[in-house]
Amino acid sequence: MTLKYASIEYEHREIEFRNKPQAMLLLSPKGTVPVLCVDGRVLDQSLDIMRWALEKADPDDWRGVDESISQAWVERNDGPFKVLLDQYKYPNRFPQLNQDDVLNGAIDLMLDPMDHLLRSSTYLLGNKISWVDVAIFPFIRQFAAVNPQRFEDMPLTSLKKWLQQHLESELFNAVMDKHPTWTD
Repeated sequence: MTLKYASIEYEHREIEFRNKPQAMLLLSPKGTVPVLCVDGRVLDQSLDIMRWALEKADPDDWRGVDESISQAWVERNDGPFKVLLDQYKYPNRFPQLNQDDVLNGAIDLMLDPMDHLLRSSTYLLGNKISWVDVAIFPFIRQFAAVNPQRFEDMPLTSLKKWLQQHLESELFNAVMDKHPTWTD
């Protein structure tokens, strides 16, 4: 989304996780996505790609938010919330965990605080979109998709409105085209 926002053209290559192309693994041996190869550099962390793109172009000043608050939200998302999201998405990998405890942990850690914040603003850090919204949105989207009815039944009205706003956005829909799977 940030590459599109910054009007950066790139070649999109869809991969199959069970059959990762050798060329991709040569660029980024850890074998995770996304991977952006630009100017001889390999960026294989979403946040690094976002930062790089926003340094190139940031027409609506997505970076114009408090850095320490931004960093705190992203660290909470990428750290403990990501752990809970994986446990919630893949319960068969964590049979020792009580799924209600996992769900409640995610709600307490991330979803309730976001909902509370979004009751007084359209976006996480105010009334205009920032890089933090775009960084966190995919994780909330994944969470909601695990059990859509259960998510819909949660009393998180402001968070659900924020999520729906992103899902319906021109920016999100502009990058959601299907691509053929890349093979070597």
